Amino acid sequence: MIDKGHSLPMTRQCEILKLSRSSLYYQAIPLREQDLNIMSLMDEIHLRHPYYGSRRICDELLDNGFDVGRGHVSTLMRRMGIEALYRKPRLSTPGLGHKVYPYLLRGMKIDRANQVWATDITYIPMARGYVYLVAIMDWASRKVLSWRLSNTLDTSFCLEALEEAIKRYGCPEIFNTDQGSQFTSEAFTGKLNDHGIRISMDGRGRWRDNVFIERLWRSLKYEEIYLKGYDSIAVARKEISAYFDLYNQRRRHQGLGKRFPDEIYWGTLLKQNAA
Repeated sequence: MIDKGHSLPMTRQCEILKLSRSSLYYQAIPLREQDLNIMSLMDEIHLRHPYYGSRRICDELLDNGFDVGRGHVSTLMRRMGIEALYRKPRLSTPGLGHKVYPYLLRGMKIDRANQVWATDITYIPMARGYVYLVAIMDWASRKVLSWRLSNTLDTSFCLEALEEAIKRYGCPEIFNTDQGSQFTSEAFTGKLNDHGIRISMDGRGRWRDNVFIERLWRSLKYEEIYLKGYDSIAVARKEISAYFDLYNQRRRHQGLGKRFPDEIYWGTLLKQNAA
């Protein structure tokens, strides 16, 4: 928005746009290699012990040879978008003014495709740097319907995943999320409301309300991501795509009676259509 070649002084341009003049000269500083290594290990620790806060994660890092303070660990946790999972006043924080919807799934029997979809975001470490992954899952079949990678925690990549899932599979009856600002935003909830989809949100401190997609992250990371060091987002996108194809079509799930998510998803749809 600022035009450095314009006749209007940059000071005046900043005043008109209500921007800080110092922001014109700011240049983002890339993370140090050591911080990237620390974040990668923190992700593994968080997956093994999701109830660990900054103190315990700091202790684990010290045990693994990283001399890092609790304050720096807290900073990296915020950057990664992770925090300890336990009962507390707030787990995921909605944006200012965002509407929070009630949890609709308590006591509900979920046994057919497109009855309930769920979504979540996770941190993905790479050889150099990191990205965020959002996925949309059909609750009854555990089928991954769509997903997107992004290097920022904004709403746009979540919307892209939602639009793709609706375009390919139609609309669910209920869509369940946590109370993160990406999912409570007007853009995201508005898209759901436009399609007549009922919105459900996890209760505060109730990470188990979305437990199936949490299990998806665990499987993805231990069976795919931690075994490889993606060199770029393009490589990460290709390898994660291949894993989700395996997950949906050829990986037997104990919780599904050793059947495949695709088998459950399309099978229940056929039964509904026949009925």
